[in-house]
Amino acid sequence: MAMMQPYGRTKSVVKRSKKYLEEALYNRLFKEGSSELRVQQQLNQFIKSRKLAYKWEVGDTLKKLRSRKLYSPALKLSDTMSKRNMIKTVSDHAIHLDLVAKVQGISAAENYFVNLPESAKNHLCYGSLLNCYCKELMIEKAEALLEKMKELNLPLSSMSYNSLMTLYTKVDRPEKVPAIIKEMKASNIMLDCYTYNVWMRALAALNDISGAERVVEEMKRDGRVTGDWTTYSNLASIYVDAGLFEKAEVALKELEKRNTRKDLSAYQFLITLYGRTGNTYEVYRIWRSLTLAFPKTANISYLNMIQVLVNLKDLPGAEKCFREWESGRSTYDIRIANALIGAYANEDMLDKAEELKERARRSGAKANAKTWEIFLNYHLRKEDFKLAVECVAKAISIGKGNGERWSPSSQIVGTIMRHFEQEKDVDGAEGFLETFKQSVDSVEDWVFESLIRTYAAAGRTSSVMRRRLQMENANVSEDSKKLLDAICVE
Repeated sequence: MAMMQPYGRTKSVVKRSKKYLEEALYNRLFKEGSSELRVQQQLNQFIKSRKLAYKWEVGDTLKKLRSRKLYSPALKLSDTMSKRNMIKTVSDHAIHLDLVAKVQGISAAENYFVNLPESAKNHLCYGSLLNCYCKELMIEKAEALLEKMKELNLPLSSMSYNSLMTLYTKVDRPEKVPAIIKEMKASNIMLDCYTYNVWMRALAALNDISGAERVVEEMKRDGRVTGDWTTYSNLASIYVDAGLFEKAEVALKELEKRNTRKDLSAYQFLITLYGRTGNTYEVYRIWRSLTLAFPKTANISYLNMIQVLVNLKDLPGAEKCFREWESGRSTYDIRIANALIGAYANEDMLDKAEELKERARRSGAKANAKTWEIFLNYHLRKEDFKLAVECVAKAISIGKGNGERWSPSSQIVGTIMRHFEQEKDVDGAEGFLETFKQSVDSVEDWVFESLIRTYAAAGRTSSVMRRRLQMENANVSEDSKKLLDAICVE
């Protein structure tokens, strides 16, 4: 059985005894690749072995797994810490609680918290649970827990307040944020960079652009917090949303100046926001800076650039960027092809869209649900409902990349059902409905009401329609019930 040492004498992985892994634990877990399946397989092998690992490297591995959103193997490793009698600090408990919430749900996280020894229920674990509530948009529980933390006189930091303010912005209650800021100041809790950013976004949501500007000025006067590039990406985004493009470009210059560490995300924001101001020259200038900083340019960067160029109606530029990616790619990313396929479809260049889809297939990247959604929207725009329904069926059969079901939007379903209703095409409506049902747990009442109207318009009858509606738990309108009297003849 694998064992882990509660205490390690050194952080060196060079001179280890034979009892220990011959390499750092995180290297072992990622040696066959970084996919969740590969990491899980390596973790299982480690657990079955009799090799030891130091606590510090377990903690470092957990950090890396969480940063890559590999929560299931992270939770399993954290569980193994307990089973191998590795002493968990209160910080370890807080991390474990967060992992439980992500993998097993908020109820399991609450149970874990309740069963912790009282000595472990400090501000870190309370803060972790509060953060879980905020991420799940559980307002009442989040507010109640924060009040409980105050009652217990637990030390509060900006982190807990930041979580609550982020929650308020997500549930469209930005007006509650200024009161939180006021409370933090009254309690002498230092505002950090994230605090200022969320405060800015809240004021912008309240259409108080000058207020957002005052927040930046206050942060400068404070002196204890130095705004990083995220502060100015937030400010630039606020200006762009308000149509204040000149002010946005001033903020973007400041963003660029503060990106001293050449953060990839900063370059992405610069390209996106310059694109939204319509400044094609700056988009290309930042793209050159990005490719110089990252010679091995990531797929996500090409995807972002192509999308921005498409939005700028620079189709030749998008094609050139795509060819550059295609010539140097290691694997074919269907998302990047989709960006150009979508541009072709929007410009009614269907042949080019089909050719690129086929080229991607030959290169090993099969069309995904998004690909078929692009063609679906094209065919709906051209009122070719037969091909549109085929695209819906293909998208549903493939599903989303994360394993979830793909389902057409209510607008798409409504458009297709109205077409069959107008054409008095009962068979078409029934066929589409059977396909659609594969993508949802239950069909909404209005879809059945459209089906009933289609039967009535076509003069078709059905002896089982009422029973069918009962089995589907459909509760149709009074008008539909009247139509049923004519449809449901024995």
